[in-house]
Amino acid sequence: MSTLATPVKAPPAEKRTDDGALDPVAKLELLCDPGSFSPVRSGVRSLHLGERGSGGDGVVAGAGRVGGRPIFCYAQDRRFMGGSLGAAHADSIVRVMNLAGQAGVPVVGFVESGGARLQEGHAALAGYGRIFRASVELSTRVPQISIVSGISAGGGAYSPALTDFVVMTESARMFLTGPQVVRDALGEEISMLDLGGPGVHSRNGVCQLVAPGVAGAVTHARTLLGYLPSRFDRPEPLVPSPPGETTPDPSAEVPAEARRIYDVRSVAEALCDGGELLELGEGWARNIVTAFGRIDGRAVGIVANQPRRLGGVIDSEASEKAALFVDSCARFQLPLVVLVDTPGFMPGSGQERAGVIRHGASLLRAFAAARVPKLTVVLRKAYGGAVITMNSKDLGADLVFAWPSAEIGIMAARQAVGIVHRRDLEAASDPDAARDQLAGAYTEEHLRADAAARAGFVDEVIEPAETRARLAWALGALEGR
Repeated sequence: MSTLATPVKAPPAEKRTDDGALDPVAKLELLCDPGSFSPVRSGVRSLHLGERGSGGDGVVAGAGRVGGRPIFCYAQDRRFMGGSLGAAHADSIVRVMNLAGQAGVPVVGFVESGGARLQEGHAALAGYGRIFRASVELSTRVPQISIVSGISAGGGAYSPALTDFVVMTESARMFLTGPQVVRDALGEEISMLDLGGPGVHSRNGVCQLVAPGVAGAVTHARTLLGYLPSRFDRPEPLVPSPPGETTPDPSAEVPAEARRIYDVRSVAEALCDGGELLELGEGWARNIVTAFGRIDGRAVGIVANQPRRLGGVIDSEASEKAALFVDSCARFQLPLVVLVDTPGFMPGSGQERAGVIRHGASLLRAFAAARVPKLTVVLRKAYGGAVITMNSKDLGADLVFAWPSAEIGIMAARQAVGIVHRRDLEAASDPDAARDQLAGAYTEEHLRADAAARAGFVDEVIEPAETRARLAWALGALEGR
């Protein structure tokens, strides 16, 4: 297991040019450890003497370090022809991407571009094609992060969308076609904010993190890099747990009643070192939580049903969001910890039209295909297809734990006895009392966590307070997989 010599720290306060906007070099210096950024192909000769330049046809590219670990990076310059991409501009970006692939280190790009440069025609389009291809080739080798801090249109929107993570500032705008084209083509009047602002893309899954400004976006990027391996064929970074850390009870805010809501992030935070959790895609499909955290120093990906939203039910968007995240963790070689508390999949014609079967199958495929340690904890309930879909033992989970009060089965007891004992209930003098009695017996026989453990579907029934320790043990035991 590799070790980060020093934790990734937040950068200093933003350095600004006279017009109040960070220039490309300042952005890259803000991202990298102090004094570590060095340009490549950018025509910036003496950064430390205060000389600035766009060089590289409207882009500054180079290498640096984040938390002591090497990265390659680039920043487009909106002051040079609106950050539009020409052939030489594309050459600089492709060059650092190729160097990153050869060195096996992450790439971080500051994207702010009006799209392909009209003056260069096909050469500009070809430049985007080369960038897209390089990004796809890197997608199985090293992490890629995009920071969008201004207007990015056309290829300038596709380019970040091909990377692993997109961080937007509140002033950023992303769209394939701008408001004027929308107006001309469809007669629709719409602002850039409503067309492609962070409020739009944080709710549709294009953007994973939003920050007020560049400094906050850089902090997000540095934090992300701290959870990720430099290259996908090496172990994830290990950061020692805080000494003398006390472990809170993860069930402290979880109501005993299965229908009462709570925030599952409180459980995840209690399980993670220092209570630190980096949630991704918070505004999209809020009935499922995807996040990075550390357990006993090991970076993990966390997938959790969110009872606070729609009771934790799984719908098409939640399935898509979780599947993409699981696929990413599998590429990053990060173990998965799955926290389950869901009544099942959302029924209804709307969901069927939304392709819930296709998206649900994508989540099944993602878990089954992931060749990383996979741990599941059933907190309160798991019914129906969700039992399997949320990383069940038969789908490939390495270990499945359950809290003592958890219920696991095809459906809730009262619904089940309404089908199994329909005739008895119809003949009963007091159907409600009869249903309660039959439901209690059904729960004891079929739904209790210990019944699932006896049948082999759960490996161990654990007390909530033991959860963090058991997960840490399991991650250590599976480390050599």
